Amino acid sequence: MDSRCFNCIGMKEDAEGKKGLSVNKEMFEVSGHALKDNITTLGPLVLPFMEQLHFFTSLLFKKETKPYIPDYKLAFEHVCILASSKKVLDEIQKNLELTEEYMEASRMTLERFGNTSSSSVWYELAYLETKRRIKKGNRVWQIAFGSGFKCNSVVWCNY
Repeated sequence: MDSRCFNCIGMKEDAEGKKGLSVNKEMFEVSGHALKDNITTLGPLVLPFMEQLHFFTSLLFKKETKPYIPDYKLAFEHVCILASSKKVLDEIQKNLELTEEYMEASRMTLERFGNTSSSSVWYELAYLETKRRIKKGNRVWQIAFGSGFKCNSVVWCNY
């Protein structure tokens, strides 16, 4: 998996000699594994106990049932996802079963600014602040991806 991770995204020259970002077809599979590893590590730190119990029970019986996706909406009031493309946002929304409300900041950032790389999660946080969506006691999950392949999370608590 290491060479696939390393080679799925990077700078390359096209036929005209222009440098640009190259993303191969394995990127979605590789990023899916990175996201799974990230949320599996994050889950026990942020999810309510009953949600953790449900998740770990499903792991024990995974051959008999469909894998359970923890409900991260129980842990966070807001989610800021790296706004790299509509397809990436659609896949994450589907896999984490997030509502359009959770996706709004990411989608609006992508629409307004395009792919701004990892800085998009900060534009998204600013969007939520500007709309006065973040209230006292709210938790915000920023999640971003990077070449190599990395998936990182930051959790903010507004106390």
